[in-house]
Amino acid sequence: MVDSLPTLIIVPAWNEEQNVGNTVREIMSLEAGYDVVVVDDGSTDRTAEEARQAGADVLVLPFNMGVGGAMRTGFTYAQRHGYARAIQVDADGQHNPQDIAVVLDGLQSADISIGARFAEVGDYKARGPRRWAMKMLASVLSRVGRTRLTDVTSGFRAGNRRAIDQYVRYYPAEYLGDTVDSLVSALHSGLTVTQVPVAMRPRAYGRPSQNPFGATVYLLRTTFALTLALLRGSRSGKASA
Repeated sequence: MVDSLPTLIIVPAWNEEQNVGNTVREIMSLEAGYDVVVVDDGSTDRTAEEARQAGADVLVLPFNMGVGGAMRTGFTYAQRHGYARAIQVDADGQHNPQDIAVVLDGLQSADISIGARFAEVGDYKARGPRRWAMKMLASVLSRVGRTRLTDVTSGFRAGNRRAIDQYVRYYPAEYLGDTVDSLVSALHSGLTVTQVPVAMRPRAYGRPSQNPFGATVYLLRTTFALTLALLRGSRSGKASA
């Protein structure tokens, strides 16, 4: 059944030649009729070629800009082509395309819908400093957004036209900016947010680097990123008042 609202699936990808083709084919196999654009974030492998062969439109960035830069490019594309909704689906296979409709349904009650990993669905786990950081972020942003959020660093999120326009105006490229800072900025701009439970899958190929030292650094950088985002959001709120 084809979805009546024009919807763009944005797939940011950096050196994901082993994963991106399968991810695109999974999305294209859905009967909803979504359009798919892969933003090749300065890859040095065959990411762009694999994405095209799988049936996606591809935007190639000349150098690596990070997820934030890739997503802002995707949202700009969505805005210029008149899409009513856009949703991020990571190239590594962890976001299950079967849950796209579930995340999009959250837009019936909010401008931004987050596919949450810590909402009693699936078996995703984070331990030690990383888990503490995620809980702290969720607690603070739940207060800012005036709704209960459990997973504000999830990249599996959708936005309506208001959110797309906001993200084109401001979507930071620095560390955690694509999740934390962009969400704080959207909330301070008057957008609403909700979350829906989803189960994450293991990465298909490749292995993310997680170790005790990295987890501790994540905690420190997360605290810094949140503080910066709140300060920036407070200033923008005063400026618009």
